[in-house]
Amino acid sequence: MLEVARGAGRWPVVGGLARGLSHGGEHAALWLAAGTTAAALDPARRTAWLRGTALVAAAHLAGMGVKRVVRRPRPHPERYAPLVRTAGRHSFPSSHASSAAAAAVAFTVLHPPLRPVAVPAAAAMCLSRLVVGVHYPSDVAAGALLGAATAAAGRAWLRATPSGGTRG
Repeated sequence: MLEVARGAGRWPVVGGLARGLSHGGEHAALWLAAGTTAAALDPARRTAWLRGTALVAAAHLAGMGVKRVVRRPRPHPERYAPLVRTAGRHSFPSSHASSAAAAAVAFTVLHPPLRPVAVPAAAAMCLSRLVVGVHYPSDVAAGALLGAATAAAGRAWLRATPSGGTRG
């Protein structure tokens, strides 16, 4: 799978898109920007959007924490020359995948019509990490599971009103 994904990165359009997604996903920047933008544009649910954004940040930080414990090296650069530079040497789990999956879950809980955009965008972010050659498929799968679980665990918090009750 890594061979196929990395091979697709040799196509200029695919490689360029994957690099762009990877850069946008650094430190969960794309997802944090999306959440804070939604909070600014939806004052009635600002607190919920900020909570969703906090869950994205928590998923990203959880991924980074697990990475420091597991310390799995990235794929062999001599075989899979990476298309992007990375912030660290370790690959398990993918923090990009953690934050992407958390955003897809949290943001679609808050606004279900986002599902047709958020889920494919998160999947593209996850796939981009294979295409640019900096993660194994298991890194991405574990990151996505960690992120989705983090956001799912905060589902009730997302739906809670600022006064402590819950919404439908």
